Amino acid sequence: PPTRMQGGIRYYPPQNFGMVEEDLYRSSTPSGVNFPFLDTLKLKTIIYLSADKPPRKLIGFCSEQKIELVRPQAVISRHSTSTLTTLPEEAVIESLNVMLDGRQYPLLVACQLGRHKTGMVVGCLRKIQRWSLSSIFLEYHRYAGGTRLQIEQFIELFDTDLVNVPTTPPPWFKLMREAQRKILARRKRAAKP
Repeated sequence: PPTRMQGGIRYYPPQNFGMVEEDLYRSSTPSGVNFPFLDTLKLKTIIYLSADKPPRKLIGFCSEQKIELVRPQAVISRHSTSTLTTLPEEAVIESLNVMLDGRQYPLLVACQLGRHKTGMVVGCLRKIQRWSLSSIFLEYHRYAGGTRLQIEQFIELFDTDLVNVPTTPPPWFKLMREAQRKILARRKRAAKP
């Protein structure tokens, strides 16, 4: 169903659309009917995780709107010739490096159905945010409509130290880091005799 109507235009979000953080969104591959809705987000970047080439309409929309369409190199080279349902680790790291660069915002992460590959990248982001595994998997299941054990295992074993946080992280990331510092400082003070 449309999210709202303004001046006779109906706005349809892509399937599995959701807000991950402020100005960071997730969804399935957008189609032409979703473009008016995406216009309202004022996107700068779309990370496209599907092994197939982006649809011509999406490429055209991104070009017209001056949106950078990012396809992780590992998705293009290795994954496109594979039948794996997970992403190569390099593709996850590359995606997270883009997602943690505030200059890329507002940003949308998308794969064919917005379920497993997008869920895998978002799950690894949540691990960087220090969410509990049970909360990460709950969010993953909500969007995926089920589970893939190899994706859950990948998220659980993912080494967050492989991701480089740029000097220009998004505002929500700065706030999260500051809150974590305050919590650690409080714990240290409380532990002193």
